[in-house]
Amino acid sequence: MSGSSKTAMKLRLLQLKCHFTWKLLVQDTDPEELEERLFSQLTFLVTKNKYMVHNLLAYVMHLRGDHTKAIDHLKKAEEMIEEKNPEENSKKYLVTYGNYAWVSYYLNRYEDSQKYIEKIEQIYKDLKDKAEIAEIYGEKAWSLLKFCGQYYEDAKQSFEKALELEPEDPEWITGYATVVYRLEGFNKKPSPASTCKSLDLLKRAVEMNPTDAVVKALLALKLQDLNRTDEGIKYIEEAMEQAPKLPYLLRYVAKFYRRAGMIDDALSVLKTAVDVNPNSGFQHHQIGLCYRLKYFIQKKKFGNKRGEGLEKEMNDLIQNAIFHFEKTLEFKKTFVYAHVDLANMYSEAKEYQKAEDTFKTVLAFPSLKDEEKQQVYYNYGQFKEFCMRSEPEAIDYYKNCLQIKKSQKEREFAEKSVKRISAKKIRNSIHDAEGYALLGFLYKSNGDRNDAVDCYAKALEYDPNNAEYVSELCELKLMI
Repeated sequence: MSGSSKTAMKLRLLQLKCHFTWKLLVQDTDPEELEERLFSQLTFLVTKNKYMVHNLLAYVMHLRGDHTKAIDHLKKAEEMIEEKNPEENSKKYLVTYGNYAWVSYYLNRYEDSQKYIEKIEQIYKDLKDKAEIAEIYGEKAWSLLKFCGQYYEDAKQSFEKALELEPEDPEWITGYATVVYRLEGFNKKPSPASTCKSLDLLKRAVEMNPTDAVVKALLALKLQDLNRTDEGIKYIEEAMEQAPKLPYLLRYVAKFYRRAGMIDDALSVLKTAVDVNPNSGFQHHQIGLCYRLKYFIQKKKFGNKRGEGLEKEMNDLIQNAIFHFEKTLEFKKTFVYAHVDLANMYSEAKEYQKAEDTFKTVLAFPSLKDEEKQQVYYNYGQFKEFCMRSEPEAIDYYKNCLQIKKSQKEREFAEKSVKRISAKKIRNSIHDAEGYALLGFLYKSNGDRNDAVDCYAKALEYDPNNAEYVSELCELKLMI
């Protein structure tokens, strides 16, 4: 194929609606971990749209550079569509054929690529050039939802488009409820029921999909978020009756039990799930959280009063938590929160070098989101302050946390830590310039510029040659 023909084909490919044109970027996910999750869903989830899983798996194979396996998954997707849609030109083929065209192009099979482009064009002709197709919006939304959390808002918009075209489709209703629920989960502060859009959406999804145990568990978790655990338990029990060994469900059931303080029940459910699907990083993480919670409950109850038996129990809880957090990272290598949880448990075990190395590893990740950075900075600051006894380093990490404007609990905790350190310094010496400068930094990070000016001015009274304080004060005065 000549260069100009190849360019013309590339332009036609870029107009197709499929995974290759939906901007699913490899740097935003872990292809290996995503592949594991998708295979788990193929094995355990009951859905009429499994062909979509194969379509996304084909794209994941492309990201991993294995176009032969990509073709295999596209064949399976095509077979599944054909089984339920015997008409040759069903609109359900559009995304699959688009993926075929792209994979063929990457394999230098230009005639095959052209063939699939023509198949797509024929389907659109049969549809009288109908551009708005619910299946495409729905599959795009589903793929964005599975790919990574930062695509959830785009997934929500695509589900909304699918529902505009097919408002009673159970799959799109369930997907939309799920993504709204997850987006609400990004806001760590609890919201009143009146502002929780996902509650009504999840209720409708349960009505439309009475056999979907997973969506019942999500509804139960949302009710629990709203302090309506007694209502939620009904849906948990129904879900467990329907699918007692479905790993994808058990993860949510265990989360519900753990948050309700039923830790042993949560552990029992999770061990069942791990027996069925031992390579699930999520489930190992949940088990680690259960052991961690049991440890801190005991620590709060007994403090430093520990006999030989209790000491062994506490050490066992620490080691069990560490084991499962380490297993989590075997399967989910870039799971930021699991790294933080592991580092904190290393600290409890007094394995300080391992904790240090774990914090450094996660901070080196190239694409940390702001909320992830906040959690790492705050926890690293705690480690530096209380384990390494390095207050200056702790202050630096608390400041890094505060400079990120995301309103999360870690930011609030960092603010309290800076206030505590500042108060201690001023209490120890009324002339402590750094104590006032820390307060100035805190006021500035919260937008209270006048109070920040007063604090930095006070700091300069006691340390008049400090270039940092002079610079901060000048900057603040220019901003007022």
